[in-house]
Order: sequence, then structure tokens, then C-alpha cells
Amino acid sequence: MKKILIASSNPDKVKEIKALVSELNEFEIISPADFGISPIVEENGNTLEENALIKAKAFHKLFGFPVISDDTGLFTDALNGEPGVYSARYAGLGAGYKDNYKKLLSKLKDVRDVDRKASFKCVICYLTDTDEYTFFKGICAGSITENPKGEFGFGYDPVFIPDGYKKTFAELKEDEKNIISHRGIALKKLKDYLING
Repeated sequence: MKKILIASSNPDKVKEIKALVSELNEFEIISPADFGISPIVEENGNTLEENALIKAKAFHKLFGFPVISDDTGLFTDALNGEPGVYSARYAGLGAGYKDNYKKLLSKLKDVRDVDRKASFKCVICYLTDTDEYTFFKGICAGSITENPKGEFGFGYDPVFIPDGYKKTFAELKEDEKNIISHRGIALKKLKDYLING
């Protein structure tokens, strides 16, 4: 069975990606945790694509397996796209999920509901060798709430309401979120690619 490594040491992200590609029966999806290590890669790219590729190459060099890496950002219209590529470290290096979304909410405190539009963007990089890789993109449009709501998900999920819904990502069950999420859309494209070639 062909092994594919998820290039992340974030257990929440690994869990979500594994759930989204679980039906790929001919592949065994593994993560750094399976080897008891948690590599940290400096994501110093200027775009989601650059960061996804940086991670993919670093994890491939370390482990030698084909790699699924992703970079995801929340882009808020009223803040000229913030936090964007800095979403994971918006409140500083080592900041937690709550620190990041609290900073976002504080920056939007005087912004009207109609002007709180935002979109999650995800870029998946599937790399099989140093110079052999393909990108898959997913976007989920929505808006930012005034207060966090919900117990599920991670990251900015408690403050993001996808278009057409009244609940935040953090209020949706995992299977509901995965159908419409940015990462779910990008990974569906990857699954189609792996199945159909």
C-alpha cells in the first residue's frame, strides 16, 4: 500500500485531512506523529502556494514519502486581506487559536455586519519528488461574527460563518463542515487526481 505523509505537526489539521481522504483505500495516510516527532518548518513564503511548497519539500526531504501539505489563510475584506498568509501567527509566534481570532475581532470591532465579509482559502500541495508537485485550491466565502460561537473545529472556525449558513464552522458537525470547507474542496480535487490520475 502506498504511503502518503501529511506534512503537518498540527494534530487538528492532521485529523481533519485524514477524515477527508479516508476513502482512499489504496493509500495509507501517515503523519509525523506516527514517527514520534514534530518537525517545525519556517513558512516564510509570500503566498499560500509558496508556503505549501516549502512545507512539502521539507517534509519530503526528511521522510522520503510522497507528501500532502497545505497552507490556509483567512482573508478579510475590511482589513485588506488580513490575516492572510499570517493567519496561523496573526497574534505572534506561539499564539493560540483564541489569541488569533481575538485579535481579528478587535480589529473589526467598529466594522458593520455587511462589511465583515471574508473568505477561507486553502492550497494543497501534493509532492512526489523534489520537483514533481501539483497544487489544488479551495475557497469558502463567508463573514466574520462579532463573537465566537461553537465548540467544534479549530483556528478561526468559531468566528467564521460560511455563506448560506447561520452557524459558524465551529457550530457545524465535522461532516457538515467538510463538504463546504476550503480544505474539503481542495482535498476533493486532490482525491479526484489520485483516483483518476
